[in-house]
Amino acid sequence: MQKIINVVAVASGLVSVAVVASGIFVYVNRDSIVDGIKSQAIEAVTGSLGGGLGGDLPVGTPDLAPTPPADAAAVPSGGLGVPTF
Repeated sequence: MQKIINVVAVASGLVSVAVVASGIFVYVNRDSIVDGIKSQAIEAVTGSLGGGLGGDLPVGTPDLAPTPPADAAAVPSGGLGVPTF
């Protein structure tokens, strides 16, 4: 019975040492970890834009905006400034 308790105690000590060591590792390398995460996030965002930020974005496209009806002034709003079409 004593041998089992000693094995459990040694295993518990090893787990505690591993947790403390990993905490120290993260604390020492926190700047490089944060920089790596930032660069991955920026790369993911700019990659989702398609061609990047180099002028491929549409600028001033009024043809994509919905046009109000001809009698827009006569249409009462639905509340909170939202017109009802």
